[in-house]
Amino acid sequence: MTRPRRFATAALLVVLAVTLLLTVPSLDEVFERVGTMSPGWVVVALGLELASCLAFVVVFRFFFDTVAPAIARRVAWTELASGALLPGGGVSSLAAGGWLMNLAGQPARRIVRRSSALFFLTSAVNVAALAAGGALLATGLSGGPHDFLRTAIPIAVGLGAIAIALALARFVPARSGGRRGWAPELAAGIREAERAAARPSWRVTGALGYLGFDMAVLWASLRGLGYAPAIGALVVAYLVGYLANWLPIPGGLGVLDGGLAGALVLYGMPPAAAAAAVLVYHAIALWVPSLGGLIAYAHLRRKLLERQPQDEPIATRLAPGATGQERVRRPGPVPVLALPADQQCAPAPTPRARPARSGEPALR
Repeated sequence: MTRPRRFATAALLVVLAVTLLLTVPSLDEVFERVGTMSPGWVVVALGLELASCLAFVVVFRFFFDTVAPAIARRVAWTELASGALLPGGGVSSLAAGGWLMNLAGQPARRIVRRSSALFFLTSAVNVAALAAGGALLATGLSGGPHDFLRTAIPIAVGLGAIAIALALARFVPARSGGRRGWAPELAAGIREAERAAARPSWRVTGALGYLGFDMAVLWASLRGLGYAPAIGALVVAYLVGYLANWLPIPGGLGVLDGGLAGALVLYGMPPAAAAAAVLVYHAIALWVPSLGGLIAYAHLRRKLLERQPQDEPIATRLAPGATGQERVRRPGPVPVLALPADQQCAPAPTPRARPARSGEPALR
């Protein structure tokens, strides 16, 4: 690995570690809130967050099935840490994962296409859940507000986002003027995600677990504080609150907490319970993927360094009779390809000596 790449991989590790230390919610407040919770619910919340991370690893490996399993798992965990810590959320995680996949030898176009498929599938699950949560509220099958604005808007946004993405995938041609560009690759990724959803395998269901288990962490945090939220209201509030995470704030510090707490209150939950549960949820949702991603990235970086061929040193020697500035560069040994006997070239004939002329040294 070249020196700039070594520096870049080390810099990413430092940025993730420092951001984790700076953006984690106040531990004193977290411990105070956790102290009021039932220990069993704390354990449940931690287990659910770990399950959410593992579900993402599963669906990540589905789209990057040509990558060695160990490397794919570590890149997936690094994406989780990048999404939790770096500004931009999912966009930052995709950028970090694509860069690491390129270092691992994946072609750039394949990375764009498969990353697009992964992003669209997980985003489609999010907007479909938003529409489903709004439908639960609108039909009265779930507790929570049933007014038009708080039920119809989530349904319209969810269905509209899916329709727009599918229309764009069909509008962009697979080839443009005989040359493939980034837009066709992105559209091809959306089509791949659509095919994966139409014929789901057990790995594709990881996209459902990635969202569902993470929402369940917030549910467990509320239950641990003595409040039982309505499922429809929790689903819509969770997805609406996470829109604040698009703001470029490392780790979503303050932004995610305020967005989630405000959305929970908007959908009928007590302000005190909502604020306390969000604080606990954010600490768990930040530490579990971040610590796992940092550990995975440290192992991944060492693995990438091992895979990169080192530049062979070039020796120098003095040609016979040359001065110190007339150095001849001598490369290392050149590999010889073995050919079949009928394809081998005959050796060059040895030049025959001719009689030396007068005053000319004989050919040796």
